[in-house]
Amino acid sequence: MSETTHGSAVAMSAAPSPDEGLSAAELARKYGLSVSGARPSLPEYARQLWDRRHFILAFSRAKMTAQYSKAKLGQLWHVATPLLNAMVYLLIFGVLMGQGGKLGGMGTYIPFLVTGVFVFTFTQSSALSGVRAISGNLGLVRALHFPRAALPISFALQQLQQLLFSMCVVFAFLIGFGHMPALSWLLIVPVLVLQFVFNTGLSLILARMGSKTPDLAQLLPFILRTWMYASGVMYNMVAALKNAKAPGWVIDVLSANPAAVYIDLMRSSLITSHAAEKHINLPQHVWLLAVGWAVVVGLGGFVYFWKAEEQYGRG
Repeated sequence: MSETTHGSAVAMSAAPSPDEGLSAAELARKYGLSVSGARPSLPEYARQLWDRRHFILAFSRAKMTAQYSKAKLGQLWHVATPLLNAMVYLLIFGVLMGQGGKLGGMGTYIPFLVTGVFVFTFTQSSALSGVRAISGNLGLVRALHFPRAALPISFALQQLQQLLFSMCVVFAFLIGFGHMPALSWLLIVPVLVLQFVFNTGLSLILARMGSKTPDLAQLLPFILRTWMYASGVMYNMVAALKNAKAPGWVIDVLSANPAAVYIDLMRSSLITSHAAEKHINLPQHVWLLAVGWAVVVGLGGFVYFWKAEEQYGRG
């Protein structure tokens, strides 16, 4: 090799790289690289969820089918479980504690009870499945890239499908005890939409909390049981509080809690007899409360979950 050629090669090898001295962040910006799993903007996150709507629906259906796949009664347990709970509450509260007589007889109390149990079960099941949505699906979260909110949303959708399946039983009880279909039954559609939005937001909140604190899943059933007793599922809560001479503000607060609001709205829509009207105590501005809870918890839960998008499945 000649001296001229050797000198040119040395000069070329010694020429500085145009990227020399740039930090990793600067190099990433220069070549258009982004962090893997970085949190997108909120509008972009919502768009990604919409793009995966078919996956969310299919996943919720698959989970609902698999839930009782090993049981002989299969999907009938979606109805049988809350119905058996209602029978236990009927024995304890309706018969032994005399709530049936206080609510105008069993013809009013049984539809009152069954409606309350099924509607509260919708929220209760959404919360219990939501708290495990991330922690119980870490393999899926770590293996695939998708908006993590798809999981708690799909679980809330699964519970909505179960409730719609169960409403046939509720209708049968209502008609069997003389509460015939009326125009007010159409109100169950907006009630269910608002409750679903609320439940989805609650599921998102609990999913983020449960991803960091798995023990919350063990504590949550006790919290939900307390919430059930404070929502008038088995009895006329307002009448019971007045008989106990509770302060007015306590009555107002408990009447405005979201579970009680959605239960009372459903009861007032479905139970059409005049004897039942005085036992369904709707708080003032009940529809505003129903919409407010759905917007605050639904939208707030979505934003709260999105803020931790980069953390799910790590650690």
